[in-house]
Amino acid sequence: MSSTAGQTAAPRHKVISAGLTDVGRKRNHNEDSFLIDDELQLYVVADGMGGHAGGGTASRIAVETIDKELRRAREGRDNPFVSVPNLQESPIPEALRGAVEKACQAIYLTAQDDARLSGMGTTVISLVVRDEHAFFAHVGDSRAYLIRGDLIQQISEDHSLVNEQIKAGMITPEEAKHSRYKNIITRSVGFEEEVQVDVMGLVSEPGDVFLLCSDGLANMLEDREIHDAVARHPSLDEVPKHLIDLANERGGDDNISVIVVRMQGG
Repeated sequence: MSSTAGQTAAPRHKVISAGLTDVGRKRNHNEDSFLIDDELQLYVVADGMGGHAGGGTASRIAVETIDKELRRAREGRDNPFVSVPNLQESPIPEALRGAVEKACQAIYLTAQDDARLSGMGTTVISLVVRDEHAFFAHVGDSRAYLIRGDLIQQISEDHSLVNEQIKAGMITPEEAKHSRYKNIITRSVGFEEEVQVDVMGLVSEPGDVFLLCSDGLANMLEDREIHDAVARHPSLDEVPKHLIDLANERGGDDNISVIVVRMQGG
């Protein structure tokens, strides 16, 4: 097999992005981290847990490791960023899954070496854009949304106790919003040495907006409000702050992180 290292073609589709994180109104420290790597077209939101030191450490390790692993993959023999015309044949989902798994190991091993970090973990929602393809890797209850025209759709599925209860028919989505268990997640990155990572891909259209966020936003706003905020602001730079301000007006119960990515077309 011939090496593809250093031969990555430039992405044909341009994207623009903006992101912001905020401590919220109720917390005294921010355990969220986010990453915007426009060169790789990689975007990550991580919502850490495990106390003042642990949560912030876990989310930071996650975003740094995912970025480092995908950059390393791009320089390797089996470069996943070489353009592939078919969504199903792209190697990016497995590269993204592997990067999140490496982050899980890194967080877990760091916690083993420092008792103050014991039990730390983080959610991860990540996006890689390559040409018209968008790929996601996901653990926990941070979310990815697709906004296309008048529609908004949650792409990721929450790994949470209340979502399991909804699927089992035990509670309604409306009841889930007010459940005392709504912050309990069933999967996290780094709490154990290995984790099951959900990956998915779709073909985007020019004008699509992908929004990644922590539950500090999703728990405060309705999907339609998120859609309307994106639709009302032609400048993408204004969207994260507007959404964070809205979440804080509702109480700002948690740290709030938002990344928005707009597909510009070729």
